[in-house]
Amino acid sequence: MNYRGITVRCPGKINWVLRVLGKRADGYHEVATVLQTIDLWDTLTIEPAQTLTLSCDTPGIPTDDNNLVIRAARILAARAGIGAPGAACRLAKAIPAGGGLGGGSSDAAGALLGLARAWSLDLHREELAAMAAELGSDVPFFLTGGTALGTGRGERIEPLRFAGEVPLLLGFPPVSISTAEVYARLGSNLTLPANGVNLSALRALKLPGNKDFGFAINDLEAVAFAGWPELRLFRDSLLEYGAIGAMLSGSGSTVFGTFDNEDGMNRAGEKLSGLYRDWELLRTRTVAEAACLCA
Repeated sequence: MNYRGITVRCPGKINWVLRVLGKRADGYHEVATVLQTIDLWDTLTIEPAQTLTLSCDTPGIPTDDNNLVIRAARILAARAGIGAPGAACRLAKAIPAGGGLGGGSSDAAGALLGLARAWSLDLHREELAAMAAELGSDVPFFLTGGTALGTGRGERIEPLRFAGEVPLLLGFPPVSISTAEVYARLGSNLTLPANGVNLSALRALKLPGNKDFGFAINDLEAVAFAGWPELRLFRDSLLEYGAIGAMLSGSGSTVFGTFDNEDGMNRAGEKLSGLYRDWELLRTRTVAEAACLCA
């Protein structure tokens, strides 16, 4: 197919809230989560080619059908009736893999957007969202971005009022955590709806005003902290050095802190970089954007 190179920016995410409501018949967990895109971006470049290929600048990232970019391409091609899809995809990673920041899911959403443009497919957003849900629970969120409520297994997305720009300091430890292992450790310790998961309250979140982060909760945090106590230590250090709130993102292993302003975030980053030399510290902020095609 004839097109010029296409570039897609794919943001990371954090979870303001993650409540685990129960085990589903399909093996997934029912959740209620408030997701938030952040100013940390992978870049996916797509160029014309006779065959479908993927390369990545980060060692250890699979480039075959184990990568959601390739799987997204195959689902999109099958839906469009493209028998032998062609595209040379190059992925530049800035979002740490295995950190609970949604990089793989965001890349998949970006692949759907970019390849739909590359292959001149006239698809409604609802059709892309349905394909995104097949790829993974978080993938549909990255077609919406900003602040959003996710229900079901996380794939049913309801946009919320943008939380505003909040400075964030992310800590990524030298270990990655398996999502499946964290959920297995959670076992039957689930948050039932009767225990106070109020979806109306989640829809009404207003962060910028008094910056009260008391609502922020992650049901996976206790089991992750029990299994990997260094995560709890970093959370406590964030709070000690000025974070308003601090918590695990998703199933980990990233722990993030929220700050009143960039100066406070930078001061904490300087302190913590000396204390946690083997951690990767990333200074960023919340954003309203979703995965997007570059002009």
